[in-house]
Amino acid sequence: HLRYLCSECFRAIFLFFFFPSCAGGWSPLDTDRYQWLQVDLGSRKQVVAIATQGRYSSSDWTSKYRLLYSDTQKNWRPYLQDGNIWTFEGNVNSEGVVRFELQHAILARYIRFIPVDWSREGRIGVRLELYGCSYWADVISFEGHGVIPYRFRSKKIKIAKDVISLKFRTTAADGVLLHGEGQQGDYISLELSRARLQLSLNLGSNQYGSIQGHTSVTSGSLLDDDHWHSVVIERYRRNVNFTLDHHTQQFRTNGEFDHLDLDYEISFGGLPVSAKPSSGGRDNFVGCMEGITYNGDNITNLVRRKKLDTSSFRNLTFSCAESNSFSVFFNSTSFLRLPGQSDSDTLSVSLSFRTWNPNGLLMFTALADGWVEVGLTEGKVTVFMNVTQKKNTRIDISSGSGLNDGQWHSVHLNALENYAMLTVDGDEASTVRTAIPIQILTGGSYYFGGNFVPTNTRSLQRSFQGCMQMIHIDDHLADLRAVEQGLIGTFENVSLDMCAIIDRCVPNYCEHGGRCSQTWDTFSCNCSGTGYTGATCHTSMFQQSCEEYKHQGKSSGSYWIDPDGSGSITPFRVSCDMTEEKVWTVLKNNLSPQTSVTSADQEGKAVLQITYNVTDEQVLSVTSSATYCDQYVAYACRMSRLLNTPDGVPFTWWVGRANERHSYWGGSGPGIQKCSCGIEHNCTDAKHYCNCDADLRNWREDAGLLVYKDHLPVNQVVVGDTSRAGSEAKLTIGPLKCHGDRNFWNAASFTSPASYLHFPSFRGETSTDISFYFKTSSTHGVFLENLGTTHFLHIELRGSTVLFSFDVGRERVELSVHSAVPLNDDQWHRVEAEKNIKEAVLQLNGQYREIRPMPPQGHTKLEFYSDLYVGASSGQRGFLGCMRALKINGVTFDLEERARVTPGVNPGCQGHCSSYRMHCRNGGKCVEQYNGYACDCSLTAYDGPFCTDDVGGYFETGTLVRYDFLPEASASALQEVKSVSGVGVPSEANLTQEELVFSFSTSSAPSILVYISSRTQDYLAVVLRHNGTLQIRYSLGGLTEPYTIDVDHRNMANGQPHSVNITRYLREIRLQLDHYPVSTYTLPEASDTQFNLVKSIFLGKVFETGQIDPILIERYNTPGFVGCLSRVQWNSVAPLKAALRSGLAAPVSTHGILVPSNCGASPLTISPMASAMDPWHVEAAGAVFPLNEDQASGDGVDRNSAIIGGIISMVIFTVLCIMVFVIRHMFRHKGSYHTNEAKGADSADCADAAIIVNDPAFTETIDESKKEWFI
Repeated sequence: HLRYLCSECFRAIFLFFFFPSCAGGWSPLDTDRYQWLQVDLGSRKQVVAIATQGRYSSSDWTSKYRLLYSDTQKNWRPYLQDGNIWTFEGNVNSEGVVRFELQHAILARYIRFIPVDWSREGRIGVRLELYGCSYWADVISFEGHGVIPYRFRSKKIKIAKDVISLKFRTTAADGVLLHGEGQQGDYISLELSRARLQLSLNLGSNQYGSIQGHTSVTSGSLLDDDHWHSVVIERYRRNVNFTLDHHTQQFRTNGEFDHLDLDYEISFGGLPVSAKPSSGGRDNFVGCMEGITYNGDNITNLVRRKKLDTSSFRNLTFSCAESNSFSVFFNSTSFLRLPGQSDSDTLSVSLSFRTWNPNGLLMFTALADGWVEVGLTEGKVTVFMNVTQKKNTRIDISSGSGLNDGQWHSVHLNALENYAMLTVDGDEASTVRTAIPIQILTGGSYYFGGNFVPTNTRSLQRSFQGCMQMIHIDDHLADLRAVEQGLIGTFENVSLDMCAIIDRCVPNYCEHGGRCSQTWDTFSCNCSGTGYTGATCHTSMFQQSCEEYKHQGKSSGSYWIDPDGSGSITPFRVSCDMTEEKVWTVLKNNLSPQTSVTSADQEGKAVLQITYNVTDEQVLSVTSSATYCDQYVAYACRMSRLLNTPDGVPFTWWVGRANERHSYWGGSGPGIQKCSCGIEHNCTDAKHYCNCDADLRNWREDAGLLVYKDHLPVNQVVVGDTSRAGSEAKLTIGPLKCHGDRNFWNAASFTSPASYLHFPSFRGETSTDISFYFKTSSTHGVFLENLGTTHFLHIELRGSTVLFSFDVGRERVELSVHSAVPLNDDQWHRVEAEKNIKEAVLQLNGQYREIRPMPPQGHTKLEFYSDLYVGASSGQRGFLGCMRALKINGVTFDLEERARVTPGVNPGCQGHCSSYRMHCRNGGKCVEQYNGYACDCSLTAYDGPFCTDDVGGYFETGTLVRYDFLPEASASALQEVKSVSGVGVPSEANLTQEELVFSFSTSSAPSILVYISSRTQDYLAVVLRHNGTLQIRYSLGGLTEPYTIDVDHRNMANGQPHSVNITRYLREIRLQLDHYPVSTYTLPEASDTQFNLVKSIFLGKVFETGQIDPILIERYNTPGFVGCLSRVQWNSVAPLKAALRSGLAAPVSTHGILVPSNCGASPLTISPMASAMDPWHVEAAGAVFPLNEDQASGDGVDRNSAIIGGIISMVIFTVLCIMVFVIRHMFRHKGSYHTNEAKGADSADCADAAIIVNDPAFTETIDESKKEWFI
């Protein structure tokens, strides 16, 4: 049986079905926003859908509408979806039927249909039908005293699985809904706290406190709204699903126990009488519950059948009493006017309110001579009284704080005789009083809500958005139902008997720990300290790996990385070593080198825990994407056995990933109980496979690399043979080091516009992000798309524009960014797209960007009902080119794997140098690789991944470097070394042009810096004269004296770095010193233009046979250059680099002491750029995310400058011999190099070695990081 009520009905008030023969429909007399149609379903029903149609054969229909529902025709609740009061799309004509499936069923007896927009050709009109089914449940009313105990069949139960469900309705913000506990400390509790639901669980804590099982999770908000709320708790061991009103939180309980041990009973509605005293102090539940079930037992049904004890109830009822509260809902355009006494000398107003806005006008009344205003200002209640009788006397008082928290708060203002009194939340102790200099007289009208037009006042007119109830004027409760019936007062745009407050921070759409704050209309996220950015803290601020930092041109240092981007793994700090061709990610641990092993337990074993300041999940994110990982381990021993080889039980083992125990050592592999010396057959005692297993009294060591990355890192080492007399051991566990990033270089090449990669369907989240790199020579193509039945997602290239389009509800959103440079230039470009509940963002190459606010409705989780296609599957032109590093919501899609089984798509991509060539500096050559590129620095005077690292050396007295140009025949015979060293061996030549570049720093003069000789008498010399000025001497024949260039304007023997660049073409010589302008000189016409048969390059000093310019020898060659030379390059020859790099085969020799140094850094005539300007270089920039840590200071080149300046001061007071001694020790560099060279399987001398070298996990070995110290 259905009944219809309406605000104004004129045709009929009965149910209309969709039959053309049934003429009519509902259409009110007045077409305005105050009309409604109410349906009485006779009893509570579960409504799942609604269908609407316009009025039959008319121009009347409803195009947009809302729904309210209630059990009692009071306290109406709007239908919500996606965190908003939902506006339904209705009809566009009178005959079409529009059906809407409700996302969440409505459970109610009364439904109100509220027209929001209607036909412009006619008026409001509707025929509607509701779809649903019957509903019935036992209801129990709790008055705050009664508690329902459910006794277990045995005194104690041990439960691994729980399913608890119930519905509740209350106006109280606090109260216990269920509670159970056991003598062992286990408990489960569900309670309301400040109108939020809190589930507390403890599956057990041990008596020592090392295992803490307490777990607490909070859900929901504003649950004291007197509406029904549904709760389901599902637990299996430590895994819990906690569902409140269709929102589910999944979590695992703390501790290590799986069972819930309860004693005697579990109670509903409050704490049982048997509860421990420590559980007391909490209120019982006041309100109604229905449908209570506990592990299959219907508790409410058992109560109705009197199967449970209900003696604690004073009056047990199976119905839910109606609430007496009557709320008024204000929006930004609302006000409510109520009458009061006129010309009274006493003003008394009180009300309760709830809001999210920090500011708003609660009440305004005009006095006979002035006005009074009560409002919210920055979360405080403020009262302004303005009495114009005596020179505009103004009185301000305020009370409370943080009252815009969405909770109900009460305000009471009394003004009588000569004082005013303000009380907030009934706290009489904090009541604020103030004196009033004159007597007031009330005006008789009171305005609530703010949006009105006052007369003769100065009100601030701050609109109030929120709810009010319990409004008292002159100590009498205002009859708001009479207001609704139009008997008293007036109102504008208010919703009566309803409080439609929404907590936009529950559920919290701020991800990764972002802090949510809100106003009435929207929410915002504070992402500071999270490592993420964006409107919902979804996008990571950091790159996914050291590899990605390298390809942004960064150098070695400490960086934050985020391997899964927007995924659940938080960013963490690593060291990136980019000094070699490979980029190493280094995770350091807490164990100092050569740590003495002590503190053995009762069993004689010492346990050493290794920690890395990162979680296991973070470590796994590095190792899983790396191509290779290793970790150096060393065990130094004296009478302390290691593995007890060959057949014994190991004395020592280590624990790696997943707490797995391993009994092999560095240099060996899984399943082989040997050390490195056992693999290589060079152990101290041939009977054992480890040096330490010989059990000798003198110190021995077993060391090597652990390279099976699925076992790394080392988390614990258990040492078992140190308790004997005389036994000693020292343990070293190096950092975990990995190189390569398979996710970053995971690529596929699309060779046909019809080709695509197909991936299984997946369900997106409220926030969805997509990122990838592409390069193409085509102007058009679809990157990826998803053509779901209700959802759509599409990213496409059109010329120099990238488009990102998707559906939000029934609305399609499209973003586009245009590049100023062509995108079909066959270079890598990056696309980043994100859609969240607040905005959509599309970014190209990190600089072109469009942001679009999202529509307010339609933010259900993206559900892809069809599969995802990389490329185009819908007949459009697909992408043609290369794509790599495709990542969606933090998950990298394996393009290579899918490309191997897909026609028209090839795994991998070549041509990286077209995009990254500019990173190879100083003449370095970009070399193409399968998964990236490398810079070949062999023909430069530099080193490092980008050929930017200075190669230099410190020359002591008498040190010289000689580089010889071989005769042509000898050079040809040696060219084969180029395949090994990467450096060709140049031969003698006749030159018409050359370039000499180098840097130096010294405090002594005179000296020869560079001397280039020939097999004739041609030469080039760069010398420092006695006064420290520079001279260049050219002798190419044809002149009686060498051609000299004197640079007299500055002393260059001043201890600072200086750079010299000399280029010659025929007779023109160009000279640039430091950053000064280039100077041009011309050789005389008589001079030859060929540098004939270049023979040798000398650095620091000349030691040559044959005829040499006597001036060079007599004036500048003794005692020789003392200082630093670096970046020395003659055309394509780098003699100093060849001398310092032992791996380079070159005709170079060194006499005296030459120590590697970078003291030839850039000249200080221009200050070097501060590394603090680089936001990615964490240590230099002093970043504090997310923890404040001590930052290491960056070393700059001026450290050496200060030292050299100190040496200059010492020269004044010391003799030459002491100075030489001091300089030797001041500039001596200590270098340690240790190499583990790869050994091929074919050269392995035992089966174990062959296993290791043939296993892909063992195929690479590395040079340990080279270290330099500057004293």
